[in-house]
Amino acid sequence: MTRTSFRRAAAPGIAVLTLGLGLTGCAAGNEEASTNSAATVEGASGTLNGAGASSQEAAMAAWQAGFQTANPEVTVNYDPVGSGGGREQFIAGGVEFAGSDSYLDDEEGELSGAKKRCLNEDPIEVPNYVSPIAVVYNLEGVDNLQLSAPVIAEIFDGKITKWNDPKIAAENPDADLPAETITPVHRADDSGTTDNFTDYLSQAGEGAWPHEPEGLWPTKGGEAASGTSGLVAAVKNGTGTIGYADASQAGDLGVASVKVGEEYVQPTPEAAAKVLEVSPPVEGRAEVDMAFELDRKTTEAGAYPVVLTSYLIACQTYESKDEADLVKGFLTYVVGDEGQQAAAETAGSAPLPASLQEKALGIVEKISAKS
Repeated sequence: MTRTSFRRAAAPGIAVLTLGLGLTGCAAGNEEASTNSAATVEGASGTLNGAGASSQEAAMAAWQAGFQTANPEVTVNYDPVGSGGGREQFIAGGVEFAGSDSYLDDEEGELSGAKKRCLNEDPIEVPNYVSPIAVVYNLEGVDNLQLSAPVIAEIFDGKITKWNDPKIAAENPDADLPAETITPVHRADDSGTTDNFTDYLSQAGEGAWPHEPEGLWPTKGGEAASGTSGLVAAVKNGTGTIGYADASQAGDLGVASVKVGEEYVQPTPEAAAKVLEVSPPVEGRAEVDMAFELDRKTTEAGAYPVVLTSYLIACQTYESKDEADLVKGFLTYVVGDEGQQAAAETAGSAPLPASLQEKALGIVEKISAKS
């Protein structure tokens, strides 16, 4: 796959988090915090700053709350500025870790930049969040929309412009499709979700998508909205609208079933996890890098190929022990059983397969302080 420009309802008890331009966690005030949680880091205190993908906002809120409850003297901040912004802030040294729906790429100098930021060591990239990207829509009277990749590609490329187009009708023989104009909604910001969505259209679209995969939307037309929440709101507030967003934030919008092989598959965590398991690693990466080339053309029964895998990006070595302990402790919690279960319950994501989780935990264990 050619990689180009990758610029791209919280759980009860998360009231200590504030949502605005960023998502900021305040130190938990629960004096009865569990002392035997896997998230507990002995003697931990201070502030840990991260930034990145907005797709995992709900999951990150749960991770912040869980880690802060186990470590009351710690504050975890996360700014959902988007995957591209998170990678940029990490490389610039502005945050201790980043969350990204696209792996670091060196065509844009990201890998070399991250290595320089990480004291000339290869940066860590481990998967932490696996979730389907839902094709969401707002079309009165149509509850069970079915779409193939080529049709989705033509809709978002402006070639199919009416909901009763013969190509949509052929896939939905029982639907009462109106002669209404389709309004595609895309992300305005540099988005890992866009990168993954356009990668799906490029791989599975059978030539209907003529553009390279990238984090900035590559075409003119349609409507643009910033962030996952902005896109969902634009689809919800429009008529005849269609967009793409992390399935955890689809809300009460219509969600299309996507054609895989000869069947149409709904976006579920289990279907998303199947794609990760059949996808190969990116060639030529360091041992501490778990980037995957997602197989969008799979015909595996029950798999859902419109999926994103978010990565936690960090350094192997930090300047101070306190900094290293916080990064290592937080990443261990997120990737471990407790964190993965918290994300599944809060955001509906798929827990990492056991083999990948074990490898990720082994990589995170390498984090230490500069001697």
